[in-house]
Amino acid sequence: MKDSTLPLTRDLVLIGGGHTHALVLKRWGMAPLPGARLTLINPGPTAPYTGMLPGFVAGHYPRGALEIDLVKLARFAGARLILGHADGIDTARRRVSVAGRGEIGYDFASVDIGITSAMPDLPGFAEHGVAAKPLGLFADRWTAFLAGSGPAEIVLIGAGVAGAELAMAMAHTLGARGRAASITLVDHGDALPGIAPASARKIRQRLGRLGVSLIERRQVARIGEDRVVLADGSEITSQLTVGAAGARPWPWLAGTGLAMTAGYLDVDLRLRSSDPAIFAAGDCLHLTHAPRPKAGVYAVRAAKVLGQNLRAALTGDALIAFHPQADFLKLISLGSRDAVGEKFGLTLAGPAVWRWKDRIDRRFMERLATFPEMAAPRLPREVAAGVREALAGGKPLCGGCGAKVGPEALARALDGVALPARADVDRLPGDDSAVVTLGAARQVISTDHLRAFTEDPHLMARIAAVHAMGDIWAMGAAPQAALATLILPRMSEALQERWLQEIMEGAALAFGAAGAAVAGGHTSLGPELNIGFSVTGLLSGDPITRGGARPGDALVLTRPIGSGTILAAEMALKAPGEAVAAALETMAEPQVQAARALAGAHAMTDVTGFGLAGHLWGICRDSGVSAEIALEAVPLYAGAAELAAAGIRSTLYPANAAAILPHAVLPDDPRVPLLFDPQTAGGLLAALPPEDAATAMAALRAQGIAAARIGTVGGGVPALLVR
Repeated sequence: MKDSTLPLTRDLVLIGGGHTHALVLKRWGMAPLPGARLTLINPGPTAPYTGMLPGFVAGHYPRGALEIDLVKLARFAGARLILGHADGIDTARRRVSVAGRGEIGYDFASVDIGITSAMPDLPGFAEHGVAAKPLGLFADRWTAFLAGSGPAEIVLIGAGVAGAELAMAMAHTLGARGRAASITLVDHGDALPGIAPASARKIRQRLGRLGVSLIERRQVARIGEDRVVLADGSEITSQLTVGAAGARPWPWLAGTGLAMTAGYLDVDLRLRSSDPAIFAAGDCLHLTHAPRPKAGVYAVRAAKVLGQNLRAALTGDALIAFHPQADFLKLISLGSRDAVGEKFGLTLAGPAVWRWKDRIDRRFMERLATFPEMAAPRLPREVAAGVREALAGGKPLCGGCGAKVGPEALARALDGVALPARADVDRLPGDDSAVVTLGAARQVISTDHLRAFTEDPHLMARIAAVHAMGDIWAMGAAPQAALATLILPRMSEALQERWLQEIMEGAALAFGAAGAAVAGGHTSLGPELNIGFSVTGLLSGDPITRGGARPGDALVLTRPIGSGTILAAEMALKAPGEAVAAALETMAEPQVQAARALAGAHAMTDVTGFGLAGHLWGICRDSGVSAEIALEAVPLYAGAAELAAAGIRSTLYPANAAAILPHAVLPDDPRVPLLFDPQTAGGLLAALPPEDAATAMAALRAQGIAAARIGTVGGGVPALLVR
């Protein structure tokens, strides 16, 4: 658990979510180092455990079984996760460059990016082939291929253990589905190098029984759309061509200036590169003191040493040495639920070996998917009355709009307060903005801020900017200028500079996409990160308010709901990482095109802290109308329905529900709580004539916006009917 009273003074950046780094994250979460900020950079929210890849291909495991959830690991470790491809390291400036993101500063860094089996130099491979590593694209291609029908023609380039395992797994699952298969393994050298003759014989026998053709000592010349052409001119027809020709280092490492052997980072016995500030682990390195083949077992064994040495580097303590074992247990799947095991030249085979391998693999994944309950801080012996009741359940306060004051408390606080008035300032009842008249021009002004719910300041700034512009768009204005209000956690001056640069880069990205400028702002230090913006927008006509809806209007929503539930689940380590990443990316997208498509709305609001039901009720109340929506038509973030059904709620949910339930008729449906779910950077909700709604929906879909027509405005007493 973080201690916000201690300043942050050092940045540790982990580049890549490989097995070693995953284990380092788990250990870090058990004992964080006060004063250090931990960052993980990885292309996606999950990382594959390749030891289970043949089992996935053979149909023994679902895809999720071999994916390490880095979002959960990062949350447990108190680390920020940056989703992006690292493509360079500037060792002089201590910066990691991330494609499409910019630079990330570090004091110490570690590289664990694995290897690739892509073949960029083989003509046609980039267009028509797929590499077995990294997993993501290959798994997608294999799943799509397996969904087909008819005879299957597959060529795997590379007849090492990895290629043979994949070939046998493919043959097994295609045979189980009754599809005739022609599978060919091609290698420029001898097949199955580096394993004992007895093991090689068993694998060759199994390949033969499964009908896999083996072509050795033949060079591949090029890949075509439906064939593989060998150097002697012969051709093999192929519907799926897979590159599995051993390990290849990622090319961008060569530009770092670090010492290398054959493209792999040289590290000493302390896993430190030629730059003392950079460490490495996994298949991307070369152990200069004890060269070893590429094998996941070394990555796993190195985790304890790497973790301890990274902490030592941050604290100034002595580093320890990594001594890899001389040999390791090789467990090779044979397609069906049997395997070959080999160590010290001895070979065993059969179903018992597969069960052994299965237990080892599942135990490893369980280590990275099981998180101990962290004890809550002890309360002082004496506390004021009500403190223990307020903390009942131990649920942490949500971030974003989940941290807002409830609607009833806010309404009671503002009721009867006499606010100073000016003739040129129009404060519109029920709306979160004001309209200022400046001669012939009219300007909308609004402000909003968010308690951070992600450890990534750049992403948090993008989302906060989109959130702050929501009121501007909802009133039909074009964002013009913004001033930032920032509270940074207590930290050293060097880290302040890094954080501020990331925040302002993120803000500039979001406001720039909306045609607005960031004019400056104010910063201070506090217990946690808060980002807010005061935004102005220019009106070209009358403002769109919540009070203009008319009976017969269609209701259009431009974004899914459920972000509050997903973020609450993420804090509790219960949300799937892919669902979290997808929601965050949607929340960070500006809504410029959506606002333009809805410019003719009779009434509009942005769906934020009070949830879809609360903000729709605001339109009903201010317009003197009722509304009917179809629950089936309301778009939901992926994973939100399942989490809501499991009882996950944001901390603002009870107040939101209590404020609306007296005015609503609701079905008995597990999705109903999502209507009261607070949204951060939520969609625009508009009431507009049916014919205009059809035009707007077409424009929204043409822009790739997942908008939906969710209901209709009715007459009578203001009320909300959900069917």
